[in-house]
Amino acid sequence: MAVTESMAGATSGETRGLHEGILRRQSARESSARTYARALPIVPVRARGLTIEGADGRRYLDCLSGAGTLALGHNHPVVLEAIRGVLDSGAPLSVLDLATPVKDAFVTELFRTLPSGLADRARVQFCGPAGTDAVEAALKLVRAATGRSGVLAFAGAYHGMTAGALAVSGGAPDVQAARLPYPQDYRCPFGIGGPAGAELAARWAESLLDDPKSGVPLPAGMILEPVQGEGGVIPAPDDWLRRMRRLTADRSIPLIADEIQTGVGRTGAFWAVDHSGVTPDVMVLSKAIGGSLPLAVVVYRDDLDTWQPGAHAGTFRGNQLAMAAGTATLAYVRENALAERAAVLGSRMLTRLADFGREHACVGDVRGRGLMIGIELVTPEPEQREPGAPECGGPDGLGGAGDPAGCAGGRGADPGTRGVPDARTAPTAPGMPMAPAARTPYPPAPGLAAAVQRECLRRGLIVELGGRHASVVRLLPPLTISDEQAEAVLDRLTDAITAAARDHETHGPDRQRHPGADRRAG
Repeated sequence: MAVTESMAGATSGETRGLHEGILRRQSARESSARTYARALPIVPVRARGLTIEGADGRRYLDCLSGAGTLALGHNHPVVLEAIRGVLDSGAPLSVLDLATPVKDAFVTELFRTLPSGLADRARVQFCGPAGTDAVEAALKLVRAATGRSGVLAFAGAYHGMTAGALAVSGGAPDVQAARLPYPQDYRCPFGIGGPAGAELAARWAESLLDDPKSGVPLPAGMILEPVQGEGGVIPAPDDWLRRMRRLTADRSIPLIADEIQTGVGRTGAFWAVDHSGVTPDVMVLSKAIGGSLPLAVVVYRDDLDTWQPGAHAGTFRGNQLAMAAGTATLAYVRENALAERAAVLGSRMLTRLADFGREHACVGDVRGRGLMIGIELVTPEPEQREPGAPECGGPDGLGGAGDPAGCAGGRGADPGTRGVPDARTAPTAPGMPMAPAARTPYPPAPGLAAAVQRECLRRGLIVELGGRHASVVRLLPPLTISDEQAEAVLDRLTDAITAAARDHETHGPDRQRHPGADRRAG
């Protein structure tokens, strides 16, 4: 009997027993590599839109969305209709790489959404069902097309869990790719952030390529995320991204955009590269393009199509249900302007979270793009305050009316920086923008972030953690989230942060690094 059927008419004690029994058996029988199940001990049995119902009868607002897979939320009617249409038609469900009407419709809709400079001359390769296989395919593609082997990648990147994808990710155990700095404001590798920090990051890349003694020969390609997701929800500045496009084009280096998590409207544009007007040579796509079912593809410029038959293959690249669900999802997002909706609602949510953060010293930074949002939690260090600086917050240590400046190192004029109460500028090299003085952000607080995740779950909200030290609380709600649901998410999240921070203050600051700091998305 199905679990959902067995729940009908069950008492609360029986549903609790079912819930606990399933969790106990999972712990005893599944791999130690499981991740989400450790922090989210729930047993989903029903879902619709933003809402999940667990086997214990509790309801949750799901802002994990299958790690960004569910652009339309759980069980959207257009997705279910598309899947049923294939099932009821008698069509084969898996066809390797044979042509079918379902595949043809998917490719047509996908090409309709691509950046114009790519759509006119694109080729598509269907890969194994996971995004990491599409990354592997993209790396093989550019190596075959250029005859070169090296790859340029970025600090903080996450591209998957297979060997080649890990080699270009931030946690690679062995160096198989040249690593470049990724620009960011809060933890800028050059200590300045803003346009000046992005300029230095760009100059670093140019120097590495043009210096004959850099030790980095001309690479086969450059792979980047327009917004780093697992790296901590860090959007790439549009000017920097255009700079990377010019840098690679001038040197005949294929540019690979990893849009696995950022694609299909997530960031407020259909593809995150659309914000900058950049047209990459290769796009790696998965997650939302399958409409909640496994699907991964590489789309690339036709002159790179030098592969021999069978150069990259996979048994499950002919998943007809995923293609039908993907076509329905892509069309629905496009026809209903959900990317534009994500831009407006995401901006509103970021504004409210930033206002909240100014009153809470434990909030180091609020950032994101569209409905891809991150809140970095930190450990304020009172001993680092400027002489005479105000105490952080009122008597509860959580900010408030008694903390008009946001406190040194909080989110005042210079958010989350240690001992820098006011924004300041310093002269730079000729031609470079004025840069703020070097700043040091507060230490990350992975323990606090984990506590916030637990407090969210108690309040019926599912969130993910990310960032270099698992100290960034991440929101990836479906693009169909309503205004009222967004307010409910923010109410629960801010309440959870307040409660966790109060307990954190009571039991002492978090000085330890979380052992799962480099957790990966499935």
